[in-house]
Amino acid sequence: MAQLSDDCFAFGGPMMSVDEAVAIIATRVSAVDEIEAVPLEKADGRILAGDISASLPLPPFTNSAVDGYAVRSSDLPLREEAAFPVSGRIQAGASAGEPVKPGHAARIFTGAPMPEGADTVFMQEDVRVDAAGKVVVPAGLRPGANVRPVGEDIQLGAAALGAGLRLRPQDIALAAAFGLTQIDVRRRIRVAVFSTGNELVSPGDPRQSAQLYDSNRFMLMAMLARLGCEVRDLGILRDDRGALAQGLKKAAGTNDLILTSGGVSTGEEDHVKAAVEDVGTLVLWRMAIKPGRPVAMGIIGGTPFIGLPGNPVASFVTFVHVVRPTVLALSGAQPLPLIPMPVRAAFTYKKKIARREYVRVSLHKMDDGRLEATKFPREGAGLLSSLVDTDGLVELGEEITQVAPGQTVGFLSYASLM
Repeated sequence: MAQLSDDCFAFGGPMMSVDEAVAIIATRVSAVDEIEAVPLEKADGRILAGDISASLPLPPFTNSAVDGYAVRSSDLPLREEAAFPVSGRIQAGASAGEPVKPGHAARIFTGAPMPEGADTVFMQEDVRVDAAGKVVVPAGLRPGANVRPVGEDIQLGAAALGAGLRLRPQDIALAAAFGLTQIDVRRRIRVAVFSTGNELVSPGDPRQSAQLYDSNRFMLMAMLARLGCEVRDLGILRDDRGALAQGLKKAAGTNDLILTSGGVSTGEEDHVKAAVEDVGTLVLWRMAIKPGRPVAMGIIGGTPFIGLPGNPVASFVTFVHVVRPTVLALSGAQPLPLIPMPVRAAFTYKKKIARREYVRVSLHKMDDGRLEATKFPREGAGLLSSLVDTDGLVELGEEITQVAPGQTVGFLSYASLM
């Protein structure tokens, strides 16, 4: 497991911006070093451990891009159509056969190797076959048309996939095209998750009238799973400083990251910060983000700890901006910046300067073809329905103080956040 120094997340400023938080995580968290080989069919979402270069050119041989007729470019008609005797028939997967003679054409199919001498292909829908069996081709086709040269896609030895890439289906396809059967990846990071609070019970357990079913823990575990983590559910820890400290210390010994929800505020019954200080080092982040604060981060026995707010929307938003980059860094993944999509606001909003805010919105395609963002009608960081009944978040930067209808704003879909 990666072992971090106790002052890894130290920050001297009075209020940390989102960008400062992400920068600290990206530069100070070291990745797990264990590597394992996985078969192609199980590599989706895993983090590539090393660079992959092209072990053969793609395509590995020059071939036809269409069904049609292969000819020599020196025989191409310039001003009027011409008829060519057809000699040879080349199917995909077969050898190229005999060279094409001057003034002749070869019947060829998509993906079939180009015969020697031929370097241009007429599409079959652009030609006709006359009564004598000759293929009649039009004038004006450029030399080399409809042919895929060897290495057109990727040259032999070229860099193809870089270390730290979070593998996607198209990346796996490229590895398969090189003939690979397995890929070296970083092992999945192990994340321990628990909620805190006497007011919580797990779904399925008896609930008292003043208690709530724990929803944050399941949301966070699902988000971690989408990031490719090995998630360990530690349940609910009660509001007891000693029990919290003991649970945190035990989790630190076998996990790469500890994630909690709730108990990081300044109330008399918020014991998480004190418990962390009993068994490790705490750096409380006062992040300039809404919804979001408070967020706590620290180190317990070399293992990073992140304490998220108890309100579900605040927990969701801070997961995206604190937990997500931490998971990527621990996994050895390349940073994946969040790039908002420009949309048109259909709402009015005011905010404080020097604080980044996220507004829950739904998208609608308007008559003029533009996407328009409609704000969820109610405020509050405790409204789960505001996450369920919207499509994503409008990001309002620190310099923005208000939004008016018709203004262009940046939209982050929920799908892009995980």
